[in-house]
Amino acid sequence: MPFGQVVVGPPGSGKTTYCRGMKEFLTTLGRKVAIVNLDPANESLPYEPDVDINELINLEDVMSRLKLGPNGALMYCMEFLQKNVSWLSDHLAKMKDTYLLLDFPGQVELYTHHSSVSAILEELQRHEFQLVAVHLVDAHYCTDPGKFIAVVLTSLNTMLQLALPHVNVLSKIDLIEKMGKLAFGLEYYTEVMDLSYLLDHLNSDPFMRRFRDLNQKMIDLIENQSLVTFTTLDIQDMESVRSVLKLVDKAGGYVFGEGEARNIQLMQAAMTADVNYLQTANAREQHTASGQSAEPLSAADVEEVMEMG
Repeated sequence: MPFGQVVVGPPGSGKTTYCRGMKEFLTTLGRKVAIVNLDPANESLPYEPDVDINELINLEDVMSRLKLGPNGALMYCMEFLQKNVSWLSDHLAKMKDTYLLLDFPGQVELYTHHSSVSAILEELQRHEFQLVAVHLVDAHYCTDPGKFIAVVLTSLNTMLQLALPHVNVLSKIDLIEKMGKLAFGLEYYTEVMDLSYLLDHLNSDPFMRRFRDLNQKMIDLIENQSLVTFTTLDIQDMESVRSVLKLVDKAGGYVFGEGEARNIQLMQAAMTADVNYLQTANAREQHTASGQSAEPLSAADVEEVMEMG
C-alpha cells in the first residue's frame, strides 16, 4: 500500500520548502521518496519533481489561450487534472514502493469549496494510496487575533472538504518572535484553546467591534466542531521535522521498517550528543571567562558527553 502526504496551504506558507526539506529528511532515514508537483504555477522549483503537472498542463498557457486570470486559470488546471486523473494515477502506479509528497497549489478556494482536489484525492484512494493531508499555515497569523480565527476556520473547512487524516502545521515557527508579540503563550494557539479570549482582543478594536456577533458565531462554529489543533515546524530543525513526520505517520498508519527505526535512533543520539557537547563547551567558555584557565576537551570529556546522549 503506497503512502504519502498531500501538502496544502495558502500562498507563502512554505509548502514547496517543506517538500524539499521533508524529502531530505526521509532520504536520510532510508525511505524512498518522490515529490509530485501538482502546482501548474510552480515553475521555478527548488527540487527536481519526479512527476510534474506542467507536462500535462501549464498555467501560463491556460491564461494566454483562454484569457483567464491567475485564479480562474488555476481552477481550470485542477478541473483539467480531475478529468485526466488517469495521467496522474498511471505515473504514481509506477512508484508503488515509494513514499509520495504531493505539492499542491496555494489557492485556498481549492480546499474550502471547490471540488476538483477532493475528487482527485478520492480517485487516488480508490487506487489504495494511503494519504495524509498536511495543511501548512504561516505562524505569523498567531500575532493577529482576527487572522488567527480566520486561519482556524480555513483549516477546519479544509479538513472537512478533503476528508483525509489531517495534520495542521504552524510553519516558520522559528521566525515568530520577529513577527510581533503574541497575546498568549504558544500552546494557546497550538491547542486552539478558549477563543473567547481572542474575541475580547478583537472587541478592543473600534473597527472589529462592529463585527462582534459575526466573530462570536465563527468562534462558536470552531469550538462546536472541536477538530482543529496545530503542531509547529521549523523546517531547518531536524527534531522539529521529525516531530511532524511522527504525527503524519501515526495519522496515516505508516509503520517504518527496522532499518529506518535504527536510523532514527542514531539520528536522535547524534542530535543529543551535539547539544550536550555544546553545553559542555559553553560551560568551559564561561569558566574561562571567569579568569580561570581551561584545558582542551579530553577524550574522557567527549566520552562523557556521548554517554549523556
